[in-house]
Amino acid sequence: MARRACIRKRMLPLLLAVVWLLAALPLTACEGKTPERFTEYSFDYFDTVTTITGYAKSEEEFKRITADILAELGEYHRLFTIYDRYEGMENLCTINELVDGAHRVVKVDSRIMDLLVYAKDMHERTGGRMNIAMGSVLSIWHDYREAGLDEPWNAALPPMEELAEAAKHTDIDNVILDAENGTVFLSDPKMTLDVGAVAKGYAVEMVARSLEEQGITGFVLNVGGNVRTVGIRADGEPWTAGINNPEESEERPYVAYLSLKGESLVTSGSYQRYYTVDGKNYHHIVDAETLMPAEGYLSVSVVCASSADGDALSTALFCMTVEEGRGLVQSMDGVEALWILSDGTQIESDGFGKYLAERKA
Repeated sequence: MARRACIRKRMLPLLLAVVWLLAALPLTACEGKTPERFTEYSFDYFDTVTTITGYAKSEEEFKRITADILAELGEYHRLFTIYDRYEGMENLCTINELVDGAHRVVKVDSRIMDLLVYAKDMHERTGGRMNIAMGSVLSIWHDYREAGLDEPWNAALPPMEELAEAAKHTDIDNVILDAENGTVFLSDPKMTLDVGAVAKGYAVEMVARSLEEQGITGFVLNVGGNVRTVGIRADGEPWTAGINNPEESEERPYVAYLSLKGESLVTSGSYQRYYTVDGKNYHHIVDAETLMPAEGYLSVSVVCASSADGDALSTALFCMTVEEGRGLVQSMDGVEALWILSDGTQIESDGFGKYLAERKA
């Protein structure tokens, strides 16, 4: 727990820098009461920092809305975690468990079913680059990364033969979904699910849609860098979001400033979660073809309507060439991307420029 707390403290300034460049401009009156801007933080869900910024007529109203947001995020966290069981709940952790050497047919909450149906669709749309059935491979990398962080002097890479054996059990067709009966079954006993490439973004998107259905606007949700704006600011202006400079420069903390009016912004980066072996950093985004951390980029940022799409696509694009990624982006409506190559070169998709904003004070 001490190491996890240390990681969270280290992540806080980075995550706060992702988006909150909100200018304090005069606000228009709303039913005789001028809305105020408030911000709330939480460290409880998805093993990361959650930041909620929004406008409300009083702090009491803001806290009521925030409490509902965090409660809903908490439900998604408990349903989607692969690390913890909860009494009386079937979640992804229990789906991954074996009983007498085999997986069970598990009746699941509709939110799990919806996530898995969505993830299988994104697997097809990304040519397998976003694969939630990679758990057997990713768990090996996770264990070696955790060991390397705990004891840097003993940090090592997983043996390729171990990774190759695990990769035999990553066929997403072995994730059997019965939507009518609400059941999930992993037909390969050596398969496990890992939804790290999509769970946060999907949860953020579902919570944002819940706010929209209630008529609540003027909010921004940021869960570990998965950012979703809900409407615009109370003064009628768009939100200004910054894409972090992977070099973490104090003189130039952001490589671009974006103007968002209900869209999401998600960045996947090689500089965000990694460990070091023999002087080289190995990050957490693993290419299904090489079974090694994908190379070529410092970060990939995606702007689109859905935070779920942004999360899944930023991972998929990280494991593609720029040319392949451009083709995928152009095939999807309302999706734009910014690639930052390993040498710092920036490449934009054709329509990315329409989101660029001037730097705000």
